[in-house]
Amino acid sequence: MRTFDVIVIGAGAAGMMCAASAGQRGLSALVIDHAEAPGKKIRISGGGRCNFTNIHTAPQAFLSRNPKFAISALKRYRPADFIALVERYGIAYHEKTLGQLFCDGSAQQIIDMLLAEMEKGGVTLALETVVDAIERNDDGFHLSLGAGERVLARSLVIATGAKSIPKMGATGFAYKVAEQFGVPVTETRPALVPLTFETGMLETLRPLAGVSLDANVRAGKTVFREGLLFTHRGMSGPSILQISSYWREGEPITIDMAAGVDMADWIGEARARNGRQSVVAALGEILPRRVAELVVGEAGVLGNLADLDRKAMARLVAGVSDWQVKPVGTEGYRTAEVTLGGIDTAALQSSDMQVKSVPGLYFIGEAVDVTGWLGGYNFQWAWASGRAAGLALPA
Repeated sequence: MRTFDVIVIGAGAAGMMCAASAGQRGLSALVIDHAEAPGKKIRISGGGRCNFTNIHTAPQAFLSRNPKFAISALKRYRPADFIALVERYGIAYHEKTLGQLFCDGSAQQIIDMLLAEMEKGGVTLALETVVDAIERNDDGFHLSLGAGERVLARSLVIATGAKSIPKMGATGFAYKVAEQFGVPVTETRPALVPLTFETGMLETLRPLAGVSLDANVRAGKTVFREGLLFTHRGMSGPSILQISSYWREGEPITIDMAAGVDMADWIGEARARNGRQSVVAALGEILPRRVAELVVGEAGVLGNLADLDRKAMARLVAGVSDWQVKPVGTEGYRTAEVTLGGIDTAALQSSDMQVKSVPGLYFIGEAVDVTGWLGGYNFQWAWASGRAAGLALPA
């Protein structure tokens, strides 16, 4: 039986960061993953360029039953710390929008960097390896592996992610481990995911498939202003993915398709300039033509700007700036970028991610009930939570 100070299950962002941090402290570490290559989710992220952090990372950008839980780890490992690591490896990067940082080259550069960091710490990596069973006794955690091998470690870190994107190998493994050791799990659901609509609404939206625009999208009191994309299944784009984490079944979302424009003032000014201009043509100056046609048709205001009375004006303004639609669901874990919910933070120590009732057992990364906004926040949580555990593991 091979013996290690720590075994990390999951060779993703959080797991590799944790193992590298522990290994460089002199701990013997084994990382196990069932995939044939490490960092599969890293590789596909950001269109293959890995949106590896967000310079605006702050606790309010994360959803959790306990919003304060993530503060400790995030404060101790900030975006600047990961950026410094990226720069030490000479990886060129750029800011895209809203503080999102991407590699100029390939996401593989981030994976290679993490592998190099693990190599510095002498970390052992076992790929295409399945964990059949986990037992705990006085000398630590005994793992039975698929090949009949058994390994032992004083500490065990679960970094297997959650349910999102099963085609990349995502499973509910972390939740099964939690159940085995009596660790509570909060309700889970797909997040950062496109929204879907009933057949009648889809017929209305069908002419808009492929059209995108800048929009304010609101669910309750939460608003995001980013791109919105109409698809043949419903709606997607950054603003929709963001709001999906806050939307709940049975509730509407409200869309302002002319974000930043006071539509009542704008229509009044447009009518003063040229009252003979058709409403569709006028709206086409600030909205995609197909969207303008839909809004005008739904509001029933076909004609010229000069023909608008007060009620028609109100319908038109509402159709652009206060469009309420009710999704019926999401595209599910198949396309969800992350999973909302997970290992209950009440069961973990925020300082090191250790289970309070099971000394030596840690959960990090997406498996935990900490979910960030779109745009590099979830990677920063992976780095920060992995680092917090890696630096706290006992020798």
